[in-house]
Amino acid sequence: MTAISFDSGGVRCAGVHLRGEGDAFAGEDGRRPCVVMAHGFGGTMDSGLMPFAERFAEAGCDALVFDYRHFGASDGQPRQLLSIRRQLDDYAAAIEFARALDEVDPDRIVVWGSSYAGGHVVPVAVADGKVAAVISQVPAMDGVATMLNAARKSGLAGMAKLTGKALGDVVASLRGRDPVTAAAVGAPGSVAFMTTPDSEPGMRAVAGPSWRNEVAARIALQAGAYRPGLQADRLPCPILVQIADRDSVAPVKAAQDAAWRATGRAEVRTYPIGHFDIYTGAPFEQAIADQLHFLRRHVGARAVDRSLAHDALAVPGN
Repeated sequence: MTAISFDSGGVRCAGVHLRGEGDAFAGEDGRRPCVVMAHGFGGTMDSGLMPFAERFAEAGCDALVFDYRHFGASDGQPRQLLSIRRQLDDYAAAIEFARALDEVDPDRIVVWGSSYAGGHVVPVAVADGKVAAVISQVPAMDGVATMLNAARKSGLAGMAKLTGKALGDVVASLRGRDPVTAAAVGAPGSVAFMTTPDSEPGMRAVAGPSWRNEVAARIALQAGAYRPGLQADRLPCPILVQIADRDSVAPVKAAQDAAWRATGRAEVRTYPIGHFDIYTGAPFEQAIADQLHFLRRHVGARAVDRSLAHDALAVPGN
């Protein structure tokens, strides 16, 4: 495991690079695919992502895990600012960094995201146009559906308090003050973005030392307009959509609808679990097994061999 950093919009983003072991995924030139990974709403790379990255490396894939600017080990002021546009830009910068690694096959980049990033991976792949595959884990695919779901869980009073914080944060930013923050997860009835009974214990069960339970509240005014799943019909590559069918945070139907839009490119796996269960125990084992099976078929060495053979057959005169 090697600590890395790359520039994104003039800000240093930090991450780690895990080199694939063995030659199971290596092409004829010895280069391997790389899975580029980031976390969800306010998450950091030390909060449940490393077990996935380690399994990818053990299987023979490279993995590059990073923190968005403003979070975790990355730079960026103010801290805990969640900007959708900047996070998408950070993904793009991470992909370009991964493509430039000597041992990585630039044509076999996989974009991986969980929760909020499970939605991010769709516009990231669409904008890039060259990624080989996408893994979308317990994704938040539609901001309208997610906000309506949150309103039902927290009630109108809770949403009103969160909106008040968001407006206060906007005013603070205009005055050059520190952000007004709200908790990312909290107990039912508290003022937080996620207040289902499983949200706080689920996140704290996987939270690493760099995770902070606060996000600049202004994102509450923007999140409803963010509907990444609507772009799924433009995906240039296969996508694995992993749905927790007891998900109380990211609406299941929005993930199903995104997969439907990607018909012909989408593979769907469902699990009888809640939103945060996929990071540990038996659900983790099943999820990572499904991801590795997906990767072997779409970016494995044999997949590359089949693609080369197809290209050779397509050459006039062959």
